[in-house]
Amino acid sequence: MEELTPAPQPETTAKRTNLLTVLCILTFIGSGMNMVSSLFIAGFYEYFTEVAEILAKKFNWPGIETMLEVKPSFFLISGLFYASTIAGALLMFHLKKVGFHVYTISQILLILAPMYFMNLRGPVFLDILLSGTFVLLYATQIKTMKG
Repeated sequence: MEELTPAPQPETTAKRTNLLTVLCILTFIGSGMNMVSSLFIAGFYEYFTEVAEILAKKFNWPGIETMLEVKPSFFLISGLFYASTIAGALLMFHLKKVGFHVYTISQILLILAPMYFMNLRGPVFLDILLSGTFVLLYATQIKTMKG
């Protein structure tokens, strides 16, 4: 009598959704530009403050004084946090759930950093709105990611 073996089951491969692809690309662009500019400012802080002072006087930009009072370490740390959001998005692009956690923690730290370095009493509403929207949209995609 012939022994029956179960038919091989087709392997289900997770597939990245269009929304996840778009979110990751937007994160690569936005966080990439912010990372480069933050690290550039940190590296050339004296030149940044000179140019910013000239532009502030010429165009009367409100709030530029706050940026001129921030230490270069803020920009360095922000650049590193933006790099970690890119790393999280890259992991999610490859359907790794851990990327969501890396991304979310990095976004929280990016919201808190200005409060610490600029002595703000609370987070900036626009930062919470933008970061929160992306975190929520990424959260809808967790089901497509692997452990």
